[in-house]
Amino acid sequence: MGISRSIRTAVIGAGPRGTSVLERLLANWAAAGPAGTLHVDVIDPYPAGPGHVWQPGQSRLYLMNTQSFYPTVVPEDRELAAPLAGHTFDQWRELQQRDPNPALTDAERAEIAGLGPTDFPSRALYGRYLRATLEELLTRLPPGVTVDFHPATATSVRHAAAADGDLAADRGAPPVRFDVVLDDGTVLTADSVVLALGHLEARLNAEQRELRTAAEELGLLYVPPAAPADVDWSRVPGGEPVLVRGMGLNFFDVMGQLTEGRGGRFVAAADTAELTYLPSGREPLIIAASRRGTPYRAKATLTGYYPGAVQLRYCTEEAAAKFARSGIRPSFDFDLWPLLHRDAIWAYYSTLARSQPGAVLTDPAEFLRALDESLRPHAHSAGKWEDATESVVAVHVRAAHRLDLLGLAAPLAGRSFGSRAELDAAVVDYLLDDARRSALGEDDPVKMAIGALHHGRAVLKTAVADSGITDESWVAGLRGWFESFVEGLASGPPALRSAQLAALARAGVVRFVGPDPKFGVDRKARAFTAASPWVGGGTDASVDDGAGLAGGVGGSGLGSGVAVAGSGVSAAAMIEALAPANRVAVNASPLLEQLLAEGLVRPRLMMSVEGTPVETSGLDVVPHPYRPLGASGSVTEGLYVLGLQLSAAQWGTAIAAEARPSSGPVYRSGQRTLRDADEIARTILAL
Repeated sequence: MGISRSIRTAVIGAGPRGTSVLERLLANWAAAGPAGTLHVDVIDPYPAGPGHVWQPGQSRLYLMNTQSFYPTVVPEDRELAAPLAGHTFDQWRELQQRDPNPALTDAERAEIAGLGPTDFPSRALYGRYLRATLEELLTRLPPGVTVDFHPATATSVRHAAAADGDLAADRGAPPVRFDVVLDDGTVLTADSVVLALGHLEARLNAEQRELRTAAEELGLLYVPPAAPADVDWSRVPGGEPVLVRGMGLNFFDVMGQLTEGRGGRFVAAADTAELTYLPSGREPLIIAASRRGTPYRAKATLTGYYPGAVQLRYCTEEAAAKFARSGIRPSFDFDLWPLLHRDAIWAYYSTLARSQPGAVLTDPAEFLRALDESLRPHAHSAGKWEDATESVVAVHVRAAHRLDLLGLAAPLAGRSFGSRAELDAAVVDYLLDDARRSALGEDDPVKMAIGALHHGRAVLKTAVADSGITDESWVAGLRGWFESFVEGLASGPPALRSAQLAALARAGVVRFVGPDPKFGVDRKARAFTAASPWVGGGTDASVDDGAGLAGGVGGSGLGSGVAVAGSGVSAAAMIEALAPANRVAVNASPLLEQLLAEGLVRPRLMMSVEGTPVETSGLDVVPHPYRPLGASGSVTEGLYVLGLQLSAAQWGTAIAAEARPSSGPVYRSGQRTLRDADEIARTILAL
């Protein structure tokens, strides 16, 4: 059915999600054979396409956390209207290798020339792909379509009643329009508004505000949570200690800027896979701290996003769909996690039996038959399958090779250290062991157990978005413990980063605080402090006199600036290696603050197991497409939400859309963002 009226819509946010909405509007408009007009206002202070996070001019040391074959901004789902232009990132990479765009910079050409499908691109290059995709789309605008870009920040969106004779009063059009106010004074009028806001700044929590205030009063350097590309790293002095809180993905961005970014080099040894770091002498001494005391585990070396050797047997999309068909909202802890737990156990022991048969005390085939029987959901009463499985493992597997799944995320748990040097040595051993396991890929049992969790995460995303889970298990289970657990195992950096961190620790450029650190400010000493209850204050020459590890390579003497108080450390600089909080109630966004204050949107509340309401991170929305609920509980029609602000209705909203793999499973969650964008576009166009 053709479109015979005039439509005006505004897309706030011009990063990947906003670009996907624009792409879907154009594709569906062209497919409908319209006779009317479509005008799209795209609003973002950052350049359209890459938006804020993916700016092409940022350091090339910032890597994506997915390989070239993974991301796309255009759909490959044949059920959707065909794209008018664009490719997956990997297709674009191959195209640029064959026939480079003359507009590419020398740095972009150099990176593309050496980039393979399983390599990790820089964020800058992905931003160049996003910009190229948008530019190509704009050369193929269908008849009747106009697009205006506004390099400004939207500060408010309010209803504006349609005037008599206004196009918005045409048959089928919304009964009201929106006024979108920009920070440059422009006021745009639209029939509908799409919130594709992406990553936003956030107000600091109470502890962070105290640290910032102390830094201002005492002349210290405090770097709050921020996108790494937004930070001026030259402010961090070389040759002096700096506390870095957080050892997730942002930590590796900090690490890269303060080492390679200052002229240091990693050199591969001729006879081992280990690296040696050659410092420039301009590095600070990085003192790293996190709750676990160790960084995320590195990714396994694989040819695909998911390990092909692992196939889910229990936590499948079909198993999750049975709950929805039965009208049941499953509990994460009692219904879904037991299925995925079984898959992780099977992935570990089936890999162990195949790659290390000597670890099995009996015939490996006999062991796997017994294990398979113990894992069957129907074979045991509720809660008893774990006991049956443990009994099987105790009989068949040597003690040193038995799986402690939850312990994988806390490798230092239960250990204490007499000195900081002892802790540093333990972390280096962990890093080298993890890098070794990553290199083994599908032959390593630990990495395949993690691979099962990685597979299962894709299934859980669909289960959460399609039928939901109980509020109690969302609060206490999925977000309460599982999210941090699985991210620490399955969302880690490329294996190269673990090898680099080990090299930096051996060179004395990086040291560690230990698990469960406590942070504070010593006002008398004018310094930030950090201490772990699991690290003692024993003699540590490497801290006391600048020798050993902290003495560095080539006489850099990086350790001489570390102050030690008991088992703790102190420094005049502290970096929060964290992204700003993705919580709509604390995001420092004038637009979100206005929408919340005036009741056009509200955060979603969930009930805890105690029966008390808990404010979640995302907006309260109803599908499909996702529209926000206002303060009164009614739907704010004409307003749509896509991406990170859906974090109370979807799980794992930050990752890019997944290109269709050439082999292996195709999970429905892979291109959900693109299908969400398509639903929004079709609703705006009244298709």
